[in-house]
Amino acid sequence: MMKETLVVIKIGGNIIEDTVTLEAILDSFANLKGPKILVHGGGKKATELGNKLGITTTMVNGRRVTTSESLELAVMVYAGLVNKNIVAQLQGKGCDALGLSGADANVVTAKKRRVKEINFGYVGDVSKVNSQVISKFLYANISPVFCALSHDGHGQLLNTNADTIAAEIASSMSKDFEVTLFYCFEKKGVLKNIDEPDSVIKNITKESYKELLAANTISEGMLPKIDNCFYALYNKVSKVCIGNLHMIGGKEKLFTTISL
Repeated sequence: MMKETLVVIKIGGNIIEDTVTLEAILDSFANLKGPKILVHGGGKKATELGNKLGITTTMVNGRRVTTSESLELAVMVYAGLVNKNIVAQLQGKGCDALGLSGADANVVTAKKRRVKEINFGYVGDVSKVNSQVISKFLYANISPVFCALSHDGHGQLLNTNADTIAAEIASSMSKDFEVTLFYCFEKKGVLKNIDEPDSVIKNITKESYKELLAANTISEGMLPKIDNCFYALYNKVSKVCIGNLHMIGGKEKLFTTISL
C-alpha cells in the first residue's frame, strides 16, 4: 500500500522578517493539499530584540550559543511572538494550524549538548520525535507549526537549530508517510557564487558535495543546512530541496535538489 504524502517546510529568519514574502509562503502553505508541517526559525528577530534588551548574541560556526538569558528570549520570540503570529495568519487563510514547541505534547525531546571545545549552553541535540502524536494532529486535519525549541523531559527547555528540527521531524514521519522536505529561504537555491542570484547548483549528490567542499564553492553558512538535508535522506525522507517560496507552488524551476 502506498504511503500518504507529507510536506514539511522550514522557513528561515529572513523570510519571517519580510512580511510580504512571509504572507506569500503562508498562502502557498495554506493552499497545499494533504498533510503538511511548518517549521520556523526566528533567530534574526531574537537577535534584534536581544540588542534592545542588552542581551549579546554569540554565534560559533553558524550555531547560536544559548545562555539562560538568551534562552528566555528565545522562548518569548520563537514560541510566542513568531509562532503565534504565523498560526494566526494561517487560521486567517483557512488552514487549521497548531503552534508547538518540542515540549508541547512531548513531541521533540533532546539532550543538552555536551561541552567539548565550546560550551553552547542550553542547546539541545534531538534524541526523539514523537511521530505518533504528530500523526494524530495530521489525521485530524491540523497542521503543526513548530518553533525551534525542544525539551529534555525533565522540565528544561532547550534551543535547537530549526533546520535540525525540520530534518528530525521529516525523518521521523518518513516511517508512515512519503515525505518531501523543503528548506525555504530568500535565495533561489545553493549558489555557486553568492553574488550571482541565478548561479544555482541544481543538484547536489554526496559525491558532488565532496568536490564542492574541496573547492570551497559553497558559503560556510549553508553547510549545516546541507548536512541536515543528507541526514534526512539517509533517514528515508523521499525528497529534499532548497530554494525560495516559488519552488513550493511549482512556479520556480530553478532550485537545488539534494540527493544521495
